Amino acid sequence: MKNETNKKLGLLPATSLVLGNMVGSGVFLLPASLAVYGGISILGWVLSSIGAILLAYIFSNLSKHFPKAGGPYAYTRMGFGDFPAFLVAWGYWISIIATNAAITVALLSYLTVFFPSLSSNPILSIGLGLGLIWLLTWINNRGVLTAGWVQLVTTILKMIPLVLIAFVGIFYINLDHFTPLNISTESNWSAIIATATLTLFAYLGIECATIPADNIENPKVTIPLATKIGTWSAILIYVLGSVAILGIIPPETLQQSEAPYADAAATIWGEPARYMVAIGAIISTFGALNGWILMQGQVPLAAANDKLFPAFFKKLNQHDSPATGIVFSSILVSFLMVLNYSEGFIQAFEFMILLATLTVLVPYLFSTATYLLFHLQPPQINQNKWTWVIGLLGFIFSLLAVVGSGEEVVFWGFLLLMGGIPFYVWLKRDDQIQS
Repeated sequence: MKNETNKKLGLLPATSLVLGNMVGSGVFLLPASLAVYGGISILGWVLSSIGAILLAYIFSNLSKHFPKAGGPYAYTRMGFGDFPAFLVAWGYWISIIATNAAITVALLSYLTVFFPSLSSNPILSIGLGLGLIWLLTWINNRGVLTAGWVQLVTTILKMIPLVLIAFVGIFYINLDHFTPLNISTESNWSAIIATATLTLFAYLGIECATIPADNIENPKVTIPLATKIGTWSAILIYVLGSVAILGIIPPETLQQSEAPYADAAATIWGEPARYMVAIGAIISTFGALNGWILMQGQVPLAAANDKLFPAFFKKLNQHDSPATGIVFSSILVSFLMVLNYSEGFIQAFEFMILLATLTVLVPYLFSTATYLLFHLQPPQINQNKWTWVIGLLGFIFSLLAVVGSGEEVVFWGFLLLMGGIPFYVWLKRDDQIQS
């Protein structure tokens, strides 16, 4: 008889799931977006990092007390019941589909460095994009352990250029690039809030180790540790990397850069280093796509087990993988990628990220609310007077992130969430209505 723990993810794969899903395609472009604010953007990183630490603590605490598959969905259901939990699962699942389509588009964009014809040949690009989606769908259908080890390898490889820029680049910093501190036309406080909002989205994915809890070895210990290690590692790499790039490349040049990390690498090691960073970006997006395809099967699986998603989402294959749910989700990912491809790389990427953003933040709000609910009840409230303060700060931070997303994102995100209500009604049609 096989040892069941051999089929589960240990600390390293679980940590790579957190870190690998956080560090995707956006981090390679983010320094250019921050350059219009100058050195004050580092304070934005500090503020968003504090929020990330709060959320990492909250998710670690929840996973320790409630090591149940589904992560934010499971916590919401325990705290507030079926309907809010359905909205979280529905929104999160749709968000993952949109995210995976966006990551595929970003991956194809990075591949144009080596294969320029991809930018002018939509049929070739669509074919390659579909091939990548379905290759990783096959890998994830081989079981969570296989997908986890692929995630570990790609995370290690993607970290190489980021770590090199972060830790070597600091020796090439020109301090003149940080003065004046704020080069934007906004006040210092407005600039800090704006950059904190931009950088927050680099931390989305903190919760990823909590979602496949049933497939994590010793989840009460492994999930909190993986969440904390993954978050702190991302903070270190993000902040040091941004400081290095801001110090290496003049702000006016950085604002126009289409590949900030590649430009910084070329400054340090010469022109061939651009290709090293381009390869890192390709591996990074490939690894993120792998990790989020794993999530697109796990979230509906947890909801289906509670009869809040259609039953076919909980069907497992011989590798204990929710194959039907993964395949169905990948069909939607493929459709969304093809549907928006005519708009071009950048426009398609922006549309799908717009669709995904708010529905990721809503689960954070409900998870922090569940954390508060748990710690404001006896005997928890008497054990540590400060735990509820952490939950309140995490909730406020998540709420501010929703505000910072902008009116258009909130509008479309709200419509997306409400669009799931008819599906909830259909699933609950046989339940007796209580008077």
